[in-house]
Amino acid sequence: MAEGSFWPAMDLLRSEPMQLVQLIIPMESAHRTISYLGDLGLFQFKDVRLPLKRNFLLKHIRIAFHLVQIFQFLLCYCLLDYLDCKDRSLAELNPEKSPFQRAYAGQIKRCAEMARKLRFFKDQMKKTGLSPSTRTINTEIDLDSLEVKLGELESELMEINANDEKLRHTYNELLEYKLVLQKAGEFFNSAQSTAAAHQREFEAQSGGEGSIDSPLLLEQEMTTDPSKHVKLGYISGLVPRDKAMAFEKILFRATRGNVFLKQSVVENLVVDPASGEKVEKNVFIVFYSGERAKNKILKICEAYGANRYPFTEDLGKQFQMITEVSGRLSELKTTIDVGKAHQSNLLQRIGFQIEQWTALVKQEKSVYHTLNMLSIDVTKKCLVAEGWCPVYAAHKIQDTLQQARLDSNSQIGGIFQVLQTKESPPTYFRTNKFTTPFQEIVDAYGVAKYREANPGVFTIVTFPFLFAVMFGDWGHGICLMLASLYLIAMEKKYSNQKLGDILEMTFGGRYLILMMSIFSIYTGLIYNEFFSVPFELFGPSAYSCRDSSCKDAYKAGLVKVRDTYPFGVDPVWHGTRSELPFLNSMKMKMSILFGVAQMNLGIILSYFNAKFFSNNLNVRYQFVPQMIFLNSLFGYLALLIIVKWCSGSQADLYHVMIYMFLSPTDDLGENQLFFGQKYLQMLLLVLALVAVPWMLFPKPFLLKKQHEERHQGQSYALLDNADDNLETEHHSSSHGHEEFEFSEVFVHQLIHTIEFVLGSVSNTASYLRLWALSLAHSELSSVFYDKVLLFSWELNNRVVLIIGIIVFVCATVGVLLVMETLSAFLHAMRLHWIEFQNKFYEGDGYKFSPFSFTLLLSEEDEAA
Repeated sequence: MAEGSFWPAMDLLRSEPMQLVQLIIPMESAHRTISYLGDLGLFQFKDVRLPLKRNFLLKHIRIAFHLVQIFQFLLCYCLLDYLDCKDRSLAELNPEKSPFQRAYAGQIKRCAEMARKLRFFKDQMKKTGLSPSTRTINTEIDLDSLEVKLGELESELMEINANDEKLRHTYNELLEYKLVLQKAGEFFNSAQSTAAAHQREFEAQSGGEGSIDSPLLLEQEMTTDPSKHVKLGYISGLVPRDKAMAFEKILFRATRGNVFLKQSVVENLVVDPASGEKVEKNVFIVFYSGERAKNKILKICEAYGANRYPFTEDLGKQFQMITEVSGRLSELKTTIDVGKAHQSNLLQRIGFQIEQWTALVKQEKSVYHTLNMLSIDVTKKCLVAEGWCPVYAAHKIQDTLQQARLDSNSQIGGIFQVLQTKESPPTYFRTNKFTTPFQEIVDAYGVAKYREANPGVFTIVTFPFLFAVMFGDWGHGICLMLASLYLIAMEKKYSNQKLGDILEMTFGGRYLILMMSIFSIYTGLIYNEFFSVPFELFGPSAYSCRDSSCKDAYKAGLVKVRDTYPFGVDPVWHGTRSELPFLNSMKMKMSILFGVAQMNLGIILSYFNAKFFSNNLNVRYQFVPQMIFLNSLFGYLALLIIVKWCSGSQADLYHVMIYMFLSPTDDLGENQLFFGQKYLQMLLLVLALVAVPWMLFPKPFLLKKQHEERHQGQSYALLDNADDNLETEHHSSSHGHEEFEFSEVFVHQLIHTIEFVLGSVSNTASYLRLWALSLAHSELSSVFYDKVLLFSWELNNRVVLIIGIIVFVCATVGVLLVMETLSAFLHAMRLHWIEFQNKFYEGDGYKFSPFSFTLLLSEEDEAA
């Protein structure tokens, strides 16, 4: 949630103190009150019903609303004070009623119908290539007027669409008809020309050469009855090209070959009148004989989606029909263009206000949804709402109730009262655009329990730092910083745009990337790596060649001639034979130090959680033994690392730690780092062994004892409080009178102890990923620099050099700046979730989800 100028000072360590509040709102100002609370965005409503035992008292409160204002307020508050002593248990409002049976279901349906119309408008705008205008015209309009206006606009637009659809259907049919006239006319003209040529050729042959059969044939033709001549019928139209072959085969089979089919390919795509899609089609004409064949052909045409059109053999009529069709096409084209322009103008006018209308409908729908969560009395004079709000927001909510009373001209205002409850409140952290991504990393693991220590405060520093330990290169860090600064500079532009999923996540974490880049530059200076190249930024190297004639200084040893390099790794180490052993040893020990420090921080936070919740058992039997166990083993290892660095000893720490368990009484010999080390190791080993049963056994038995004492104390009560106990019996039974299962508690404590003991070893080893990924990043960067960039430079070829630079840039960006960044990010996240947060963080809470129009609209935009 964004932090505004009116917020008090931000405190991320503990979530905001919350309180359960009851609001009694007059019916006449209910809608405006809920709307104002949505603008405020600091109240989370609960879906509640009122117990039957309180109905009588609430009836008196409703009657009080009809009295004089001052007397009414006094009476209401007195009655509510009496209600404070009674049962505050809450359940769902009208559980026997479905959402469609609630009081404001009709209003919600109205809003849903208006939302459907707005979606229809947006779909139409999307089809026509228009988008909602950013130049919104702000006009005051109420929901009833908007409903009427949307209905009129929808009717007008649907009428335009229906007319346009009819016109386009007719237009496409005429286009197909014109194609049939042209293609079929060409076929008839070609056939008639061919037939005339054959006739002339036959007459020429029969006139030049006589035949003994000719008189007989001529006599037969003359004696034949003209009524018995067979006349062929024909059907013409268009068929989809992908169905043309099957169409021809089924015609042949259905008529047993007694048809003649002629097809002609249409070169361009044809818009099908039925579907409106562009398809490939063929013009066909089928010649047949007889009504049975005609009926079969018609059914086959319908089955294959072939559109049929009339045709005439007369050339004059053909020309006349083509002229008429062309004229009608021109008229329809003009009519369609005019209708399209009218539709475009209408959608543009809608586009200027559609965002405002959409926001209004969403807000009104959410208001009525919220009103359905409130309890309505029998006389319908007031509404009762219950919900959570931050303690600091109480005055703002009361002011909002008063403002709603004034604006709605109500005689009385809403009543605000704090309720007492044992229910766990929601968790609410006030974050800003800088702290939000860090808090989301923590929330992805689990939302903090109410008032639990928030690891997000420490994540702001530890997360980018651990990332930078694995990504230490100040050249790559500068690249990340430039990218993050660009996103920050374009913040206003991108925040109002819909970005892709990946870009949206990147933009949301721009400040996280900035912090990661800053820490990467710092650790890169420590490692002295700029794209794997060392620089003498802080002075000359402390080492030089043994003598002036030494030419293999990077392969042989070096001699220290100056003071130690003041900051970071001496650049002379890069490229030497000792580079890898030196850096491996340094980074591995450094990873262990960071890991032990962060795990100790997690255990210390568990102490503050225990003290905050007054849980002394966790302090004595969880925090203390855990600190002893962890530091007796791995804290001691961290101490040995620091002593070895400071003293310059050659002791083998692996040998020291292994024989600390195998042979604790043996002398250390040359591996001894300080006086009394053997006795200290024996003491630490004993403390570590004692810490295990210390964590395991006392807590379950003490919890059992506390439960028995609490249960025994609740078995007796004063007679005066008997009625109250009867009223609250069914509520307290689910909390205070639960049966104590000692076996379950003991098993849980056993699992927790084993997890911590084994986890101390595995978690410490897990921090070695800092060393491994840092080494992998450094070696990959070195390979790309030496084997790609330097290799292409040494070939003295300009083309090869350009190719080498391109490959180097692509490899650096793709592998090191994208894949390695993602890898280091995920490993840093794992170290925080598993190694750090499991020491103290329960994460079993739930977020504070206030009724807020701002959040509602932003969530809708993200979903869209």
